Amino acid sequence: MKIKARHILVEQEYEAKDLLKKLSDGKTFEDLAATFSKCPSGKRGGDLGEFDRGRMVPSFEEAAFALQVGETSPPVRTQFGYHLIQRYA
Repeated sequence: MKIKARHILVEQEYEAKDLLKKLSDGKTFEDLAATFSKCPSGKRGGDLGEFDRGRMVPSFEEAAFALQVGETSPPVRTQFGYHLIQRYA
């Protein structure tokens, strides 16, 4: 099973929580990714495209595959930092 997701990568958990508040205030995930994400994918609104299991680090993958389409994860910690993940297909 493949899914499509985008993410925002930041260094600190408080940054991820602040971005969740901005999302709830009406900002778009793509705009926040372009502005705040430390990942090169931020230039594409955080878009990671389509992927299946085994392609991402375990904690990221577990969170991404647990989401329903349209949902955004709470902060997910990996060795790269803290991610907000949004599944879009």
